[in-house]
Amino acid sequence: MTTEAKKTVTVKLVKSPIGCKQSHRDTVRGLGLRKLNSQSVLEDTPAVRGMINKISYLVQVL
Repeated sequence: MTTEAKKTVTVKLVKSPIGCKQSHRDTVRGLGLRKLNSQSVLEDTPAVRGMINKISYLVQVL
């Protein structure tokens, strides 16, 4: 068995989701982000990429 390094992506919440659609707020919480400037390290999968694209105006990918 080979142990491959999992690719990760770090996401930072840079804009408040207040006033956004409920589905966008739910996506922010789904990515593990709570307060402004909070960061979350996630596995780089197509599902996570889709969530990031949906709320790209609220987050910054590091």
